[in-house]
Amino acid sequence: MNFLAHLALAAPDEGLLVGNFIADHVKGNRWQEFAPSVQAGILLHRAIDHFADTHPLVRQSAQRLRPRYRHYAGVLVDVFYDHFLAASWNRYMDVPLPVFSKEMYALMNRHYELLPPTSRLFLQYAAERDILAAYAEVEVIGRVLQGMARRIARPSGIETATEELQTHYREFGEEFAQFWDEIVRFVAQKKQVIS
Repeated sequence: MNFLAHLALAAPDEGLLVGNFIADHVKGNRWQEFAPSVQAGILLHRAIDHFADTHPLVRQSAQRLRPRYRHYAGVLVDVFYDHFLAASWNRYMDVPLPVFSKEMYALMNRHYELLPPTSRLFLQYAAERDILAAYAEVEVIGRVLQGMARRIARPSGIETATEELQTHYREFGEEFAQFWDEIVRFVAQKKQVIS
């Protein structure tokens, strides 16, 4: 799961949202340095990632990408699934996506002092381009992947992965839709435990 999915799953709790937003940039046990509500968000993010990484539908999506993109297949599935969430947002969420994305940028800016430097950089980039809402467009996914490819030391080829997305659009979309229902139930159970 990528940024949009993590935020959608963490909503509406502020601590869970902030923790989910920064979790990829908080390494090891550093999560313990944050307030309990943010700690819960970081741990929820990690639980979501584990659930996704080990789920048969996610693995099925990744298998389609593995021959060409090898160990980047999982990262690509995360981005593709954010695309399908954005593209079908109204089916899953009550708040319109442009409103939700602006609320998320505002929330993260209110907690700016808590954000690790890399989270601050992503927040600035995402807010300037409204990346969360723009994930609904395949062209934007292509630009996101180009940016990711530039940050990888060795050539990965992921900048061309929208070709697979378009070729297998129906299959990825069906896998996402089935998976989303399951991860929503999983997160609801996790939230009961941490609340």
